[in-house]
Amino acid sequence: MASFTCQANGENALGRSSDSDMSRRHRYESESDVGLTVKCLARLCSRDEEERAAALEELSQEVLACLGPDRRGSAQLSRQTLLHLLRLSRSCPLQEVRGRATELLRTAQEKGVEVPRVLASGPSAFIPAKEMLKEVPDQDILIESFLSLGRVDHTTMVMAMHPAYLSCFLRTQHALLEMDGPLPRHWIHYIVVMAAARHHCSYLVQQHSAGFLDAGGEESWLSGLKHAPTKLQSLQTLNKLLAHRPWLITQQHIQELVCPGAEPRWSLAELIHAVILMAHAHSLCSFGWGCGLNPEPDHIGGYTFQLPSPNHLPPSPHSPQSPRSPAHEDSRPELGDGAMEVEVLMQRMVALQQQEEECTQEEMVTRFERERSESIPTTVVREAPPDLVLHLVEEPQFRYEDFAPRGEQSPPTMRAQDYSWEDHGFSLVNRLLPDMGQLLDEKFQVVSNLTYHRMAMHEDVDTHTLRKALWNYIHCLYGIRYDDYDYGSVNVLLERSLKVFVKTVACHPEQTTARIYHAFWRRFRHSEKVHANLIVMEARLQAALLYTLRAITHYMR
Repeated sequence: MASFTCQANGENALGRSSDSDMSRRHRYESESDVGLTVKCLARLCSRDEEERAAALEELSQEVLACLGPDRRGSAQLSRQTLLHLLRLSRSCPLQEVRGRATELLRTAQEKGVEVPRVLASGPSAFIPAKEMLKEVPDQDILIESFLSLGRVDHTTMVMAMHPAYLSCFLRTQHALLEMDGPLPRHWIHYIVVMAAARHHCSYLVQQHSAGFLDAGGEESWLSGLKHAPTKLQSLQTLNKLLAHRPWLITQQHIQELVCPGAEPRWSLAELIHAVILMAHAHSLCSFGWGCGLNPEPDHIGGYTFQLPSPNHLPPSPHSPQSPRSPAHEDSRPELGDGAMEVEVLMQRMVALQQQEEECTQEEMVTRFERERSESIPTTVVREAPPDLVLHLVEEPQFRYEDFAPRGEQSPPTMRAQDYSWEDHGFSLVNRLLPDMGQLLDEKFQVVSNLTYHRMAMHEDVDTHTLRKALWNYIHCLYGIRYDDYDYGSVNVLLERSLKVFVKTVACHPEQTTARIYHAFWRRFRHSEKVHANLIVMEARLQAALLYTLRAITHYMR
């Protein structure tokens, strides 16, 4: 956990810094901050209440010492300290810690210190903070996350709307990032950074750049792929295919990395770990963009040191948040006949569940091809990604293309009956990376079966057909067909605005906008839209893994 210090007065302490300044400062403070401060910050995550109380008191005394009269402006709290306090004041689920951090920031400001303030009102630009608090059923899981990880990030806060899934997600992610496996820890974080950069996700790039540096990574690697080891650079082709067109991955791509003549050579265990990390990061980018995650309070873009008005003080952790972020104000469409859309969807779900008509296999294939080739516009012009992302992307023009472009010969469809997660992928992952197959399988099962038996304003609803249509539509976008599924159901249950959202989030996540998010399921709860995002994330992850695992299987024969 990053620590804090008193620091000489000057522009660098509180002024805006470059990306390289940020990483240099991170390294310097990590190396120089030792002793009591580090211990008391770590002890804030103690499960013993008395230990936490003592650590909180020590933290307060050290901050106040930096603000004492003997300092007389010759020293002040470091930037890292202030950002750390800001994060605790905004996202710590322990009320006593959150309240004390807020008080310390207030005191610092009263002493003339320029304190940071957050630029967003909550974890998501799409979901009002007050509504999110109402839809998170269990604060205990957030407390557990803080005690285990030392922070509760925006991803965790949004996923906490679905505690059963979040628990499973955190277990899997912990194993991926912290396991004693074939890859060193700083490589693990760097691979995630490489993968997140493909979707211009500065949120994950910043998060895992910090993890990379904490694990002892070379700062220069973050300024461009050319500074990383050749072995990591050799993942670039696989990374871009996994992110944008996984159906193009072949046995040849695997052979180039793992065969005895490859230089540098990856072992199969190393490669499978890297592949899962990349696919995990790509799918997490979909979730982040799809839920409109705001930057963390201590991330670039999440805070400002600009002088506030004289009467502005850091907000109380108990005061109500603004119900809308700026992204909502002029982007949310009118509800219109949203209630009627819910009723129509309910009727269609019931009709499909009662339907006894059986289609021929030829008709099933025709319906799949119709869905796969349907034109769903997703292109949106966005501002250029920040340099900290662009430095880490090769061939940025390589993006998703429709699996079956009109007028062109499409690649062969992957039939789920020929290669599936249950019958093939699961056992291969478990063999090459013990226990990871089990963790991934549990996550797939949880998200597929997750239901609260409600839909919008209706209770006691069987949503199985809707959840299955979402999952199979995403696999359809990635060219995977289930012989026993009638793809006519997709067209019946997924209205066009929902298809636009799903295709954008699954295939072009960086193009997601508030308007696209608010346009579908207009009378549904935000937790139900987050549920849809979870399905997109996991279905996309499984699709990318299936193509890569099939290529590995062919190589091993």
